[in-house]
Amino acid sequence: MSQKIFISGCGMISSIGNNVAESLDALLKLEHGIRPVEILETKHKGKIPVGEVRSSNEALIEQLGLQWKAGHSRTTLLGTIAAREALQNSQVDLKDGLRTGLISATTVGGIDQSEDFYKEFLKDPTKGRLRHISKHDCGDSTENIAEDLGIYHFVSTISTACSSSANSIMMGARMIKHNLLDRVLVGGTDSLTRYTLNGFNALKILDSEHCKSFDQNRNGLNLGEGAAFILLESEKSIRQRKYKPICELTGYGNSNDAYHQTASSPEGKGALSAMKIALKKSQLNNNDIDYVNAHGTATFINDLSEGNALMTLFNDRIPEIGSTKAFTGHTLAAAGSIEAVLSILSLKHGFIPPNLNFSQVMEEVNILPVKKLLTNIKIKHILSNSFGFGGNCSSLIISKL
Repeated sequence: MSQKIFISGCGMISSIGNNVAESLDALLKLEHGIRPVEILETKHKGKIPVGEVRSSNEALIEQLGLQWKAGHSRTTLLGTIAAREALQNSQVDLKDGLRTGLISATTVGGIDQSEDFYKEFLKDPTKGRLRHISKHDCGDSTENIAEDLGIYHFVSTISTACSSSANSIMMGARMIKHNLLDRVLVGGTDSLTRYTLNGFNALKILDSEHCKSFDQNRNGLNLGEGAAFILLESEKSIRQRKYKPICELTGYGNSNDAYHQTASSPEGKGALSAMKIALKKSQLNNNDIDYVNAHGTATFINDLSEGNALMTLFNDRIPEIGSTKAFTGHTLAAAGSIEAVLSILSLKHGFIPPNLNFSQVMEEVNILPVKKLLTNIKIKHILSNSFGFGGNCSSLIISKL
């Protein structure tokens, strides 16, 4: 049984960059990716601000060097780009005899293809391409990514709303801990669709301007899209290929307060429990955490809930806290892995990105997030939070070697 879980490679695509290097550059230059809808065909085009990847499906296919396949969802394309980069950065050889798995998370799946089908079908029942419907399922994108990479030992999909990819990371770690895999590519991918944009708009939790996490005047989230994957490796895998990993996954925890279908409990019970479990798993104390990459959606209820949980956990010793969603938008199932990659970058390069657009502390909770870019600082342990609908709360702790 591997006692340690190492992170040896990562890949990412989002509104702030098509790869990890571009994402790092954007963070250090304080360049966010929130703009009015451009690519997605919707009545909200040019109006609602989102974190959109600025490439059409055709451009993504060309970037991947693939032939056009009707039914390749945008979720699959984004995920394949990030997954390829993670494997390339880790310099791993999938034919070296070690057991390699893939656990991918998504909530949207191939809904974009289903929307195209029904747009034609509702006008004329004899129209619409049924092969688009076959791509609707969440598992379709995972299978496509696995086939592209040549991973066959273990392939699975997780869909637990906005905590999905954090849970894929946890599941991968457990698979290694129990000697079921030697290494596993974990993460998530989600694309913007009319369904999600209209759905969140109907819930009245979209901000018509740039979101303001943990601010007294916060007014909702900005949706985003993207994908991120990291390669987790066992001690055996790292030792066999004599590779120096980037960092270590030392803790992880999941809890569910089952408070409401879409809202977190005001006290943050589920969030608090998940963070406590992650700390216990890592054998760290509260004071060991240098930075919290918060879920921080900028909705009224979430920031209040998470703020209360953070205040309860850390009491009078609050570490640096911030949300990166004002850079990327809320990327739903991909949020946990995208923010894990951003945390890895913070750890590796010694910086903490600012909590953009913050101006006024919340009346209910005295949380003062990072207001400017912090550089040349020593960071050893980062806590990254991801909380989803249905009360599914997950926390990860990523640590320097």
